[in-house]
Amino acid sequence: MSKVSEGDIAPDFTLPTDGGGSFTLSEMIGSPVILFFYPKDDTSGCTTEAIGFSEHLDAFKKLGCNVAGMSPDPVKKHDKFIAKHELTTTLISDEKKTTLDAYGVWIEKSMYGRKYMGVNRTTLIIDAEGKVAKAWVKVKVPGHVDEVLATAQEFFG
Repeated sequence: MSKVSEGDIAPDFTLPTDGGGSFTLSEMIGSPVILFFYPKDDTSGCTTEAIGFSEHLDAFKKLGCNVAGMSPDPVKKHDKFIAKHELTTTLISDEKKTTLDAYGVWIEKSMYGRKYMGVNRTTLIIDAEGKVAKAWVKVKVPGHVDEVLATAQEFFG
């Protein structure tokens, strides 16, 4: 497990997305990407975060940014999550967790003394050259999307 840090080239990947599509990071070169890693569809924090990115999607697009979320949930679950909450952001499925691992966000967690593997909620701004311009690790959801948007505006506005 290697952790991706600010200044690093973001590891390339191609993974399936909601709606039967696919997302290849290297195809986004030339445009910044907001990539948010989240633990699980349809849980309270993840829902709040995904709705927040969806509500601000137009503002991110005005800056030329692509926005996508990634979790280990299967595509079918992403499709249900999107339909239920009318989400507009792309959701990427990494069921094998290879990309989550490459980014260092698939970690051992602990809850009530029980250890398990899960996603460390993280958001990256990847610049148009594919470099990590900004990283938020162990994200606290309240106010997070606004902070990411403000940072994106500083960088690309």
